[in-house]
Amino acid sequence: MSSTDLDAPPLKLILAAIIIVVGLHVLTAVALVAIKTPEIRVEPKKDTPPIEIEMVTLPVKTAVPEVEKVQEVTPKKAAPKTESKPESKKQAPSKPKVAPVVKAKQNTPEKPVVKAKKADIAPVVKVEKKKPDIIKKEVSKKPIVESKVDTSMADSQREAEERRKMLAAESQKAAQEAHDRAVQDAKIIADAKAAREAQAEANARKAAEDKAAKDAAQKAAAAASNEPVSFTASAADWASAPNFSFPTRAARRASSGDTFKVVLILRVNKQGGIDSARVAQSSGNSIVDKEAQRQVSSGKFRPFTKNGVPVVGNVTLPVTYNVP
Repeated sequence: MSSTDLDAPPLKLILAAIIIVVGLHVLTAVALVAIKTPEIRVEPKKDTPPIEIEMVTLPVKTAVPEVEKVQEVTPKKAAPKTESKPESKKQAPSKPKVAPVVKAKQNTPEKPVVKAKKADIAPVVKVEKKKPDIIKKEVSKKPIVESKVDTSMADSQREAEERRKMLAAESQKAAQEAHDRAVQDAKIIADAKAAREAQAEANARKAAEDKAAKDAAQKAAAAASNEPVSFTASAADWASAPNFSFPTRAARRASSGDTFKVVLILRVNKQGGIDSARVAQSSGNSIVDKEAQRQVSSGKFRPFTKNGVPVVGNVTLPVTYNVP
């Protein structure tokens, strides 16, 4: 893992911080919802019974208009009853006579009956017109006061409800934003961690592939190095040369000054040791050949290499013995 893994906060701590922030916002929203709005007390409406007015017609008031109307009507009807025209012209300037009064008294029992009915109807109409005015005034005062009280209480309740909704919306919005930020931060951290893990996995896979390729190359080289490579005696370098001496057992069959030459093929391992020695060309004396194989096995070469890699070598080594 890289050094950035140590500096980054643990995922559990980030999740705990997210949960705490969201919990605080939820508690704030619950507290705002739990706020009690002021209760509106609506005063019961008082039903006031309408004012009943009974109209009483007084005889004095009704008698006055009857007399006036009789006096106004009687002169018009009394004029056609006069038979002589000159008398009416003479009497025109003198109006304060008692005669029309007498005629009015005679006509009163007939005409007041019709005009009394009109007088009875007229005051009733006037009183009925005044009655709704009184009711309207009383009714119009109460609704105005009640509407003002109801409007103020409703306005305060509406404002409180709007404030509560606004605070709840702001709290919910802040909680949502905090949650979104926390989720985004967690996603960034998770993505970075996943990228690091993917990179580490890719590096490990590449290292494994490189190691496998290297091992395969080494195995191939080892397999190739196991194949014997032929070297001459001049190319061979002895780490410790063997001691070649003519065997005494072969002296009985040989004369002094004779020479025996045997050619050996040696199998030299990667460490330079001689694993085997076989006779490629005999000296003509089996005792000399066998002694040469035995003596050469005590020696050791420096390892043979090919392209810097130790290899198995086949060395052709001629050995010459002189009979003393």
